[in-house]
Amino acid sequence: MGARKAKGRKSEITLEELADEGSLAAALTCEECSTLFPLDARTACDRCFGPLSVVYGHGPLRGTSPDEVLAGRAPGLWRYLELLPPVSPASRERVPLGPSPLRPAPRLARALGLRELWLKEDLALPSGSFKDRPAGFAVAYARDLGYPAVGCASTGNLAAATARAATLSGLPAWTFVPAGLPEAKLLPVRIFGGGIVEVEGTYDDANRVAQVLADEDRLGLVNINLRPYYVEASKTLAFEILEERHWDPPAVWGIPLGSGALLSATFRALMQVQDIGWLDSSEEELPRLVGSQPEGCAPIAEAFRKGSEEIVPVAHPETIAESLAIGNPASGYDALGAIRKTGGAADAPTADEVRWALREAARLEGVWSEPAGGTVLATFKRLVDQGTLDRSDSAVAFLTGAGWKTPPVWEGQDLGPRLRVSARERSLTLPDLAAFPSLAGAAAHGEV
Repeated sequence: MGARKAKGRKSEITLEELADEGSLAAALTCEECSTLFPLDARTACDRCFGPLSVVYGHGPLRGTSPDEVLAGRAPGLWRYLELLPPVSPASRERVPLGPSPLRPAPRLARALGLRELWLKEDLALPSGSFKDRPAGFAVAYARDLGYPAVGCASTGNLAAATARAATLSGLPAWTFVPAGLPEAKLLPVRIFGGGIVEVEGTYDDANRVAQVLADEDRLGLVNINLRPYYVEASKTLAFEILEERHWDPPAVWGIPLGSGALLSATFRALMQVQDIGWLDSSEEELPRLVGSQPEGCAPIAEAFRKGSEEIVPVAHPETIAESLAIGNPASGYDALGAIRKTGGAADAPTADEVRWALREAARLEGVWSEPAGGTVLATFKRLVDQGTLDRSDSAVAFLTGAGWKTPPVWEGQDLGPRLRVSARERSLTLPDLAAFPSLAGAAAHGEV
């Protein structure tokens, strides 16, 4: 990486010398003009207003093995210190977060037409979504930077995760959300003690309001003025998959696309471990990244379908997958580039296809995902049927949020028989269990 200088400090120091607290993060760099900045709270380049990302000096890890480096460390968010920005031990201790399950799903694999399917179940994290990772990390970082309060702009999941992390860190939290979100998504925010500002309009409108307040008040907004660090924490999802699979990853990774940050972070994680030498593959041999957006809000998938370099924002998203209803994705171009570099694909299933996939996941594997995970599963089915994915492929699906947060998805849907019988002594009736065809059908096919 060389000895480039980091600007914005009292004295010039090399990238390697900037690493702290076990982290090999060295500086922020502008993705447009390559100017370097210290690891403080900023989101854009002072010179050209380009986006900023974290750069690392991986030298100390090259030639090591993951078993050697990670031995004896507790599982969870803070296990991969060298590959994340620096957070003090005191702030890390405030926000513990264990890993999420990774498990095979053979029956669902058959339903989708795949040889092998794994489910990465971040819906099992404390606030019910993968947002516990970036929110927990960014709130800890904000604490180190001395912010008196934190917050976020959110479609619901990040609001709950930020409120939880803020409570653990002893900081007040303010979350900015589009008005009209399901109460099930806002209730955790209130339970964790967070404040809610409902903005009339879309997520992008809520984001703009939050940005203005971040400039006027001293708020550490995790996905705005702390965004370069916030997005880095999502890499831990990929690190966990790689480690649990003994660094032999599935060939295809299905990831929901909202802002595009999760897929972009996944690609950076793969590039990091490849650069260190923990993943024995060239860029062309990396797992193929498949992004999924729902019909009604699919600007990244639409750009991929057209072979376009331009992502056209969706002014008024209309989708059952509210966590993905981000019409102007902040990391859209990064995600689109990562999909293309890995030979992946992007797709936009319909609401009916998403519901079908959610029902199959629940019926066959006992997992209740919110629609974001259903878009990924439905995309796998569509791409297998189209021949884009081979039936011999192994795949992992990122299930990023819990289904209990989105009850409106099922309003008016036929969810199967619901019987009512009397157990009074003089009018005892027995239920007809044959009314449950899914259960009877599963037994007939040896699935239970």
